[in-house]
Amino acid sequence: MTAMTLDGRALINGQRVAAASGAVFDCISPIDGRTLAQAARCAAQDIDLAVTVASKAFEDCRWRGKSPAQRKRVLIKFADLMLDNIESLALTETLDMGKPIQYARSVDVKGAANCIRWYGEAIDKVYGEVASTPDNALALVTQEPVGVVGIIVPWNYPMLMASWKIAPALAAGNSVVLKPSEKSPLTALRMAELALQAGIPAGVFNVVPGMGSEAGAPLALHMDVDCIAFTGSTRVGKQIHVMAGQSNLKRAWTELGGKSPNIVFEDCPDLDRAVEAAITGIFFNQGQSCNAPSRLLLQASIHDVFLEKALALVPKFAPANPLLPDTIMGALVDDVQMKTVLRYIDSGKAEGAKLLTGGEQVLAETGGCYVQPTIFTAVQEEMTIAREEIFGPVLAVQTFSDAAQAVRMANNSIYGLHAGVWTRDINKAHAVARALRVGTVHINQYDEDDITVPFGGYKQSGVGRDKSLHALDKYTETKTTWLRIDSPL
Repeated sequence: MTAMTLDGRALINGQRVAAASGAVFDCISPIDGRTLAQAARCAAQDIDLAVTVASKAFEDCRWRGKSPAQRKRVLIKFADLMLDNIESLALTETLDMGKPIQYARSVDVKGAANCIRWYGEAIDKVYGEVASTPDNALALVTQEPVGVVGIIVPWNYPMLMASWKIAPALAAGNSVVLKPSEKSPLTALRMAELALQAGIPAGVFNVVPGMGSEAGAPLALHMDVDCIAFTGSTRVGKQIHVMAGQSNLKRAWTELGGKSPNIVFEDCPDLDRAVEAAITGIFFNQGQSCNAPSRLLLQASIHDVFLEKALALVPKFAPANPLLPDTIMGALVDDVQMKTVLRYIDSGKAEGAKLLTGGEQVLAETGGCYVQPTIFTAVQEEMTIAREEIFGPVLAVQTFSDAAQAVRMANNSIYGLHAGVWTRDINKAHAVARALRVGTVHINQYDEDDITVPFGGYKQSGVGRDKSLHALDKYTETKTTWLRIDSPL
């Protein structure tokens, strides 16, 4: 660990550079409070430079001019290089963000590499269309890269969230300016170096760390950015859409928050499996997942037995040093987030919810940011912990009497990202799934996933979809070419 140098400078036009102002900010590890590196505190001048070089790279066709097969080979090499560097990338992710290193390795690095490889493999297999026209015309429908894509990603899965956006954007032939979260910028910068090494031309993939108001806002407002893709809070997502409209009416794609309901009926086919999925789902990544099943809706008849089983699983999620190989719950990303989570826990107590377990900061002597896995019961729909996204290891348990009430409670949210349904009745499963206003419904499991299926939500969980071939639609323009045929016959 002492031999690894963490470079926080921006990467613009293929070069590592300081911010134009010379300003920096500290990258502090939530494991123990140590300073890992100083990152460039980029601002409007740096964003303008990055967008200018990205625009030039797009206009001179150094990347979009390559055939899909050529782009495929480069992206596959990029994915291979990530796996070649899996240990250093995983270590950097864990140090910067606090997640257990076993998951940084198996989920974050491998998932990001798989995403980049998948879009590389896919891009030369995506065809245009020939429209149905009269005999005297030929109409071609083709997809072209949109131009310069600005990308702003969150801190909870720094590599994975970046890859879900940069992979389809680059595969389609765009140029990219990526603004990682100031809470966890280091792996995004290293990814850009590996992309250069793989053969992505300088200027095509640029990374500018910085604060949201100082770097993210100028990116969203820039007149030469053709598309802005954002993952993060609903509050900031709304601002992104306003900025897109205030500037050049750029496309704005936002994957936002969630307060996902996990509905367990009394005819659940495997209660032990449902308990494990519910507890693992909310405490994985320290609860810092937008699709976490943070609302547990239990049919009243199984409430007590379900929670008895759940309590038996909680001890294995005791927070520990994420660098230890067996740790399954690490640190929250920083002190600010830890205090936010603790405030939500206090609000749950104050509003009358019953604290079943957890609710306290632990391991404070380490200098890190650790909170116990927490479960509240007797949660009412109007309570803050039932309505707002906490983004921490806090589970809100509610009860229902029948399917109609469960659906009403589940849909009583500004969010609509994911949901779970547990029942052995196939008719009930489909009827409830159709009634739920969410982007993904898990039936008799939770959080099973694949790059081939779209990810996104309804309502204030955002617009557009990441993953799958549907993501390419966000980063391409659809063009019709109409040819009149004057037949000599």
